[in-house]
Formats: sequence, structure tokens, C-alpha cells
Amino acid sequence: MNSSPKKQEGGTERMQPESFRARTLSLSLSVKDLAASQAWYCEVVGFTLEQRYEREGTLRAVSLKAGSAHLLIAQDDGAKGLDRAKGQGCSFMFTTAQNVDDLAKQIKASGGTLESEPADMPWGPRVFRVRDPDGFLLVISSER
Repeated sequence: MNSSPKKQEGGTERMQPESFRARTLSLSLSVKDLAASQAWYCEVVGFTLEQRYEREGTLRAVSLKAGSAHLLIAQDDGAKGLDRAKGQGCSFMFTTAQNVDDLAKQIKASGGTLESEPADMPWGPRVFRVRDPDGFLLVISSER
């Protein structure tokens, strides 16, 4: 790809061709037990239910929301094996203006188990980690 600057409105320059500029990121996860995962995300972490997706009278997925973060969890159909490892090698970082120590306490009080207690990172934010029932790692971080 050959890149060269191009004047934009307002006099700013942007390399051409333009790089990818996403507006949002939403996650979609396949889970072993949809009802248990929905309960965990809502009752333990504090997501709210946004929408339910049914097919032929059977609940197949739910859309959850936490602030401006969106998460779709769908019932795994088992085609690749229900007991396979999930979430290996990746984590999902959620940044919040809320007090992460209070959130960690709330998660523990609601039955969650932290992977790591809140700690200050050398680059600024305070961070803790919690793993969902399927093994997906959530990293909850202060803004700075």
C-alpha cells in the first residue's frame, strides 16, 4: 500500500489510503450454559439485559450492556465440543470511571472470584481480573 498525505476539511492531513477507524467494539461469546452466564454477567459483574434472542421458542442469545460496552452471549451449539477450552490467549479490557476497588468488592460479594486483586499498573491505571464461567478473562481498569 502506498501512503501519502491528503488534506481533509479543517486543514488536517490524513494518510491515504486511510487506516481503519472503528467507532465501537462489541463482543460475541459462545457459552456453555446461557442462563448461568447471563446470571453471572448480570448478578455478579453488573451488566444489564438489553435484549433476548429466541428462535422457535428457545432462548439462543442475550445482549448485555455495561455503560457503552455491549456483549452478546450465545448458547454454544456443541458442534465443536462443549468442554473445549475457551478464551485462551485473550482478555477483554473494560475501562471505567468507577472505583475499581469498589467494583472488585461488589463482584466478590456477589460470588465472583477474582483472578487478581486491584493493583496499580506502572503505566497508570488500577486493574483487576475476573474469569467468567466459560474461562473468558475480563480485565477491569480505571481510566488512569
